[in-house]
Amino acid sequence: MTKVLIPVTLTAAALWLSACSPAQDSTEGNSAAAAPTEHSQHEGAKPAAEETLPAGRQPAPANARVYIISPADGATVTSPVTIQFGLEGMGVAPAGMHKKHTGHHHLLVNVTDFPVDRPLPSSEQYIHFGGGQTQTVLELEPGEHTLKLVMGDWKHQPHDPVVASETITITVVEE
Repeated sequence: MTKVLIPVTLTAAALWLSACSPAQDSTEGNSAAAAPTEHSQHEGAKPAAEETLPAGRQPAPANARVYIISPADGATVTSPVTIQFGLEGMGVAPAGMHKKHTGHHHLLVNVTDFPVDRPLPSSEQYIHFGGGQTQTVLELEPGEHTLKLVMGDWKHQPHDPVVASETITITVVEE
């Protein structure tokens, strides 16, 4: 079972963001729901009535790269585990905000394959960071786990080309 622990400052930011949006959080009821709502958006992020948002996969810069700063591949850790995200060649923007060459992180836990033709699902294995977060703390059961980051656009869909990290493997041990 995966449990997301969010620092107080991120929780406060999420409350502010969710207050600005009528959207409901699709993660309600699962233990990963402690993360800010992935559909949160600031008033300024809403498109003008005459603006049409693009459909389909959004383009990513050719030099875009997402990676896991820590823990390192092959690390042995204790739970909770702090995971830091790295990104080069593009920017981070909250879910719901359409801005060229930006996206937000999705952490895939023990997932070997993911859809690219539709928005990423939201579950304990597909954790959305729609508030623009760049790190998290996870409660992971003892054992081996794989972690992968995937950048999603304003609607949680992977970019074209897909911007995804290498999959890393960590081993969680009891203290």
